[in-house]
Parts: sequence; structure tokens; C-alpha cells
Amino acid sequence: MSDLIVPVILAGGQGTRLWPMSRAARPKQFLSLVGDVSLFQQTLQRVNDQSVYAPPVVITNADYRFIVAEQAAELELALHATLLEPLARNTAVAIAAAAAFVSASFGPEAIMLVLPSDHDVSIDEGYRHAIQHAAHAARNGSLVTFGLVPTHAETGYGYIKANASPGDGAKPIDAFVEKPDLKRAQQMLAEGGYFWNSGMFMLGAGAFMRECASLAPETFSAAEASVTTAKSDLDFVRLDEASFSQAPNISVDYAIFEKTKLAMVTPVNFGWSDLGSWDAVWKASSKDANNNASQGNVTMNDVSNSLVVTDHAHVAVDGLDNVAVIASNDAIYVGKLSEAQKVGAMVKVLRADKKTSGLTEIHKTAYRPWGGYSSILAGDRFQVKRLFVKPGKKLSLQKHHHRAEHWIVVRGTADVTIDGVVTTLSENQSIYLPLGCTHRLANPGKIELELIEVQTGSYLGEDDIIRIEDEFGRA
Repeated sequence: MSDLIVPVILAGGQGTRLWPMSRAARPKQFLSLVGDVSLFQQTLQRVNDQSVYAPPVVITNADYRFIVAEQAAELELALHATLLEPLARNTAVAIAAAAAFVSASFGPEAIMLVLPSDHDVSIDEGYRHAIQHAAHAARNGSLVTFGLVPTHAETGYGYIKANASPGDGAKPIDAFVEKPDLKRAQQMLAEGGYFWNSGMFMLGAGAFMRECASLAPETFSAAEASVTTAKSDLDFVRLDEASFSQAPNISVDYAIFEKTKLAMVTPVNFGWSDLGSWDAVWKASSKDANNNASQGNVTMNDVSNSLVVTDHAHVAVDGLDNVAVIASNDAIYVGKLSEAQKVGAMVKVLRADKKTSGLTEIHKTAYRPWGGYSSILAGDRFQVKRLFVKPGKKLSLQKHHHRAEHWIVVRGTADVTIDGVVTTLSENQSIYLPLGCTHRLANPGKIELELIEVQTGSYLGEDDIIRIEDEFGRA
């Protein structure tokens, strides 16, 4: 067995607390909230040390498989495997399935560093020493979690009580504490000996599976069977849905850590945030002289203690304090920055209304393994989209029963196949695709292909696609 630590990155969450940027179709782990790359990519970079880590194992929702592959490829980082969850079942079975896979791939003595993919973490000597201490304890049979020294009375995190300090190494856990109210959080901060539960773990694959079999047998059986009967799909491993669905919807804390006698905590004090709200993003961002943080095309005048983020329109804010203004290309959120936790309640209101429920699920820009598209305009029997195709990529060979399409090339070169005939188009050229024709779009060039698509017909839904041939394995 190698001494290398196997990173296991949990990338399947569908968080909406950072709405309208984060949505079910593209959640926060794949967004660039702090820094130039996404939180998932930052997580990959933290384990990009071949002297310490093996190539990572990523476990994610099947809908995110191409985003995972693309963002890893952007960094030119190899993944050992990407496990695809067929449905959401919380962290207990996700980690158990990863442990079963790692045990089969690397051996039961392999040590796993389990990391959420949506946290902002500062790497320093304290971080590196904590990893070493936790790995040592895990090799001796302990199941180790990381506890962050709290910097304020936080009500959004669970806590761990332990008689320990940063630098002590892994220590026994006295108690787990649920998310407290403000008064209790202030008491724990004053008492000391309490740490934020980070959701990061160092585990022996075999040791974890043995505890899982003993303490959470349904989770163990579901995870093991889903790996044993998994199917390869391109570069991915699809966990068996029938087996995986038998697992209880429960966190690893409830299922294992609050019951096991092997649990220990490594206290740490490096910079960390779960970026669970817009005020957390503000705290983690660089600020101007008036304590404002901004991203995108933003102008502020007489504004203080605020966060303004836009990925589309230019946003101008004047004469306000303590506000969060978040503008995507189809929705804008405005609220008090200090009450940003209420975004979750707003999302529930939007989701309950059929007219606005779609705003919580997808962006106007949808990403696909070949590139993506943005909705520009829609009306009765017509729709206009902007398509972008990466160099060397092609869409599926397909046809539609209810719509015809017009394609106009804005930038790059397009190879268009219609009923077996290939036509090459360059900028400012266009082509008509009649209803029912078999067609395909490809980018043979070295720059991104951009074109405008005008759809006309009686039904324009995305489910009116009959795929005849697809290199990405989609039906």
C-alpha cells in the first residue's frame, strides 16, 4: 500500500443559499466566488502535491459529471475516478461509497482525506501540520475530523467540544453540539474548548467501512452494493441506483461520528469558511476603503459595508449601507447583508410558485460538455439562443419533431451536418435546418465557436431532442 493520502472530494451538493448565482443546475462549488477559479478547482489545487496525495476521487451528482471533468481539465489535473451518485442521499452513504471504492482500488489500509468542494481554505504551515497529525492518527485506526478555532459566535455551524488546542494533534472528542442559538454560541466561545465542525475528515478506508457496518448497516450495505454493481460510463463510474437508493438520507456525523469510539478531532486555526451565505462571501473577499466587496461590472457611490456581485449587467449602487446586491442574467437579489441567511427562505418562496420555480433550478446560461447556451429571447412559437462550442467539440447527431432552426455564425468556424451533408460556415454566414432533419454542429477550429440559434415551431422544449449518436453517452 502507498503512503500517499487519497483525497475524496464531495462535489454533489445543490446549495441555494447563494442564490441567484448558485442554483441546482450549477451550484456554488462550481462558481468562482473568491479568486479566479471555482471552489471545486481550489479544492483540487489544495491536494495537488504528488509527494503527499494520490490523484483524487470525486463523488458528485450525475448531472455535474461534465462540469467536474471540464474544471479538472482546465487545471490540467488528473482525477483517479469520478463516482456518480444517482440521487441525493447526504454524506454518510457518499463517504461510505467512496471508502468502498478506495478500499478496492488502493487497499483497505488506504487513508482518505475527505473534503467538501465548496469551502474557502487558506493553506499555511498550520494546515500542513494538521494534515500530518490527522493522517498519523488515521493510520493508527482513528476516524479524525478537523475542528476550527471559532473566531466569533456563529449559529450556522455545528460545534465539537474537546480538551485540546491547535498543534496538539488529534485528541478525543468530548461531545458534538448541534447548531446553537446565539446565546449558547456566545457561552461556548467564552468557555473555550469548542471548535467549529468543518466537515473535513481523515479516515482509513477499511476502518471507516468496519465502523459503518457496525453502526450504520443499511448505509454500509447500500454503499458496498452500489460500488460492487457500478457501471463504467466514459471516464465516470455510475454507482448502482437500486442499491444506492436503499441508503438512509443521513449525514456522516449522525450515522458514524456521534456513535463511534474511534472519533478524534484535530484542532486547527487556519483561514476557513464554508461560504454558506453572501455575508460569508463578503467576509472572505478583499474590500475597498469603505469596506465594500464587489465582483463584475460594478459602480458604487456613497456605499459602505456592502457586497455587490454581477455576472451580466452593469450594477450601480448609490447611498446605501449593509446591502447585498447579487445580479445574475435573469434574477437580482437585494437584501441586508447582515441578514443574508434569509436567502434560503426567499428561495423557498420562489420555488413554491410555478411562475418562478425555474429560477431556483437553472440559469439562463446552461453548460454542456461541448460548451453551452444562453437564452436571449422567447415568445409564442419562437426562441433565440446564443450557443458556444469549445474547440474540437461537437454536439450530438440529433433531430427535432416540432421545431426548425436557423444558425448564424458570430465567431469561429462551424461544421454543420444536415442529413449527411457537411457544410463549413465562417463568421456572418448562416444555414437553415428544416423540421425533422438529422443534424449536428461541430467546432473544427482552435477558438470558441459562437453562434445565434433561432428556433421556430409548435413546441420548443429541450426534451424535443432525439439523439442518434452522442460521444458523451447521453440518451
